[in-house]
Amino acid sequence: MYYYGVVVFSVLFGVSWSDKLLTFPPGFKFGASTSAYQIEGGWNASDKGESIFDRLYHERPDASMDHSNGEIACDSYHQWRRDIDMIAEMGLHVYRFSISWPRLLPTGFNNYISEAGKNYYNNLIDGLLARNIEPLITIFHFDLPQSIQDLGGWANPLIADWFTDYARVVYTLFGDRVKMWITLNEPMAICDGGYGDFLAPKIVDPDVGLYLCSKNVVLAHAKAWRVYDEEFKPKYHGKVSMTNLFFWYEPVSDEDKETTDLMLEYCEGRFSHPIYSKEGGWPKKLQKLITEQGYEQGYWRPRMPEFTEEEIKFIRGTYDFYALNHYTTNLVKKAKPGEKVGAWPFDGQPIIGANFQKGNGWKTAAPSWFYIYPEGLRHQLNWIRENYGDITIFITENGYAGGSTGLRDQERIDSMRDNLEQTWLAIYEDGIDIRGYITWSLMDNFEWIGGYSVKYGLYEVDFNSTERTRTPRESALYYERVVKTGSVFVHSDEDKHIEL
Repeated sequence: MYYYGVVVFSVLFGVSWSDKLLTFPPGFKFGASTSAYQIEGGWNASDKGESIFDRLYHERPDASMDHSNGEIACDSYHQWRRDIDMIAEMGLHVYRFSISWPRLLPTGFNNYISEAGKNYYNNLIDGLLARNIEPLITIFHFDLPQSIQDLGGWANPLIADWFTDYARVVYTLFGDRVKMWITLNEPMAICDGGYGDFLAPKIVDPDVGLYLCSKNVVLAHAKAWRVYDEEFKPKYHGKVSMTNLFFWYEPVSDEDKETTDLMLEYCEGRFSHPIYSKEGGWPKKLQKLITEQGYEQGYWRPRMPEFTEEEIKFIRGTYDFYALNHYTTNLVKKAKPGEKVGAWPFDGQPIIGANFQKGNGWKTAAPSWFYIYPEGLRHQLNWIRENYGDITIFITENGYAGGSTGLRDQERIDSMRDNLEQTWLAIYEDGIDIRGYITWSLMDNFEWIGGYSVKYGLYEVDFNSTERTRTPRESALYYERVVKTGSVFVHSDEDKHIEL
């Protein structure tokens, strides 16, 4: 069967026997991912509570480029059976999705659990397991209950306990069947987006709110991890981590290296160093820079709240694997005196003193910031190993942002192939322990500020259809062959491309 699959793969996708066949290790897991607000719809179904995105897009339609929202989205609240069929059609091993906090706990607190919300996620989990698909659940993917936001949201230190109460409910309801967990998705997006005019709640407070959020999300993760480790792992033997959005950065020249290192500390180390490093706490150079800038601006206290020694010990080591979301690479150039700067991708953060550009010959996806440089993924994986040791890594998001409809998506196929090649090289040439690759996303969905104008899906969704009809793109057929053979063909001639 394996030989037959490879033959079919080669015929379908126009590769020749002179091309290299890269086969992934036994047990390597391929999957796809989504998040609740981006696909579920059913924003006010049954007793669901209001989320910060429900509030934002109803009050400010211009918060998305096409003035759209996630009221219906892909209607996965009703179309979940079709979602499972799509995953099974591609033969995927893992489906990563998120729980909607206000759907499960309409008040935001654990005093009341929605029966409808519980049934929805039970049906989805059981349906996946019946098709031999492993659920990987993200407990929080941006959609905070508005009731929690009204009390200060991620700037309120009590949120770490409120989130832990929510996580305990999720573990209790679903932990008997779910063995892979993500506590929080992309804390940089939560904090820099939410307090930098990019994501809900769109509170523009980059000087104080952003750093209160940064500390509180790390503490919330650590508390939720320890609850599972102490109360649920002895019984269910699952694994828990936090997902980091980690854009890769490389210097334009040697004189830009220090600025680049600070960008890596800001983008990745801020949320990984407290958890994965041996010493714990904030990255020292970054903490020093932010504190000094705060003093210059007249703040008497450090803008980045310090961890106590007890908190450092409590947070350090709260992981079972490293979860990486990777999309793009930027070249970093130190800004000249007086030059306008910003800590892209969320803008408005002139902290590091860096400007960004793409490399010569790099292509760009639909969003102007999305540069194509697959080698950046391998460099990033090596950086993680060099800084945090030989830890197990799962690539929990990696995808291609298209801007047009249609089923022919050669650019997405090229991107997936090239990123899988870099993953394979990191495993076999660099010796990095990578256990899985999960693409973003299963289907077109509501892409936050991009609305429905940005297309990441392996499946096209007809948002004009009441059924939200899903149709596989050619990238879905490509990924199906990759999964079924456990291999990817890479052209020996770098100037060639797969032609469908």
